[in-house]
Amino acid sequence: MFENREAIFSKLKEILVEMFEAEEADISEDAHLSDDLDIDSIDAVDLIVRLKELTGRKIAPEEFKNVRTVGDVVTAIEKVMAES
Repeated sequence: MFENREAIFSKLKEILVEMFEAEEADISEDAHLSDDLDIDSIDAVDLIVRLKELTGRKIAPEEFKNVRTVGDVVTAIEKVMAES
């Protein structure tokens, strides 16, 4: 589904803008979800649900326990996709 990290990042950026009204210019792999993009733990649950729909794979909340940045989310998605 996703050819590479860049494709994952691109789709994730679309989702963050659409679901959380994040400013596209603020979204980088180094951007902190809570500090820079104002995404809280409730939003993170919504994001996990959306990513599950997108990937067709269950993403365990434990996978997101240490996620702090957009890049961490991309890495978590890569990991889930690689497990198939």
